[in-house]
Amino acid sequence: MQELGKMLVVIGVLIALMGGWLWSGKGFGWLGRMPGDISYENGDFRFYFPLATCVLVSVVLTLLGWFFRR
Repeated sequence: MQELGKMLVVIGVLIALMGGWLWSGKGFGWLGRMPGDISYENGDFRFYFPLATCVLVSVVLTLLGWFFRR
C-alpha cells in the first residue's frame, strides 16, 4: 500500500509541474490549434471544439494506461 501512495504523490507532483509550466505560457503552443480542431466565428459568437486535440490526448492517455498496466 505504501508503493501506491508514493506513486500517487509522484504523479500529483508531475501533474502540478506540468500545469505550472503550461500556465506560464511556455507550454505546447500547437496544442489546441491542430488542423482537425473546429473553430467558427460570426460577429460576437465564437465556437471552438478541439476535436483533433481531444483525439491526441485520448490516444496518449490510453497508451500510458496500457503501458503502466503491463
